[in-house]
Amino acid sequence: MNRNDRKHTKTHEWIVVEGDLAVVGITDHAQQALGDITFVELPNVGDSFEQGAEFGVIESVKAASDLYVPVTGDIAEVNETLAIGPELVNQDAYGEGWLIKLSNFDVTQLDSLLSTDEYDAQTAEV
Repeated sequence: MNRNDRKHTKTHEWIVVEGDLAVVGITDHAQQALGDITFVELPNVGDSFEQGAEFGVIESVKAASDLYVPVTGDIAEVNETLAIGPELVNQDAYGEGWLIKLSNFDVTQLDSLLSTDEYDAQTAEV
């Protein structure tokens, strides 16, 4: 997957629109900072979230971090594979390690998110 086709949050989530759904995950930068991912808590299909709301938790050997939804929408799908293989987030953060898929999302909110270049500049400053 091309990471330049994504938008990013300041809290290290990415989002990409694929047809009628928006796929959400955490950035490679975030998974590297967390270290070995040991557990991912995700919402239920059908749950609705407002932009910026906490939708789950990701835990690693180092820390636990809250996950925030990049845009308002409904949970259409969760990555059930992560229940048995949370390390997929480490192995393929922009592909098989996705977290949730949103339906009925607010496409206008994508404009408020960071481009890949803007995100890279933000993480380089840290």
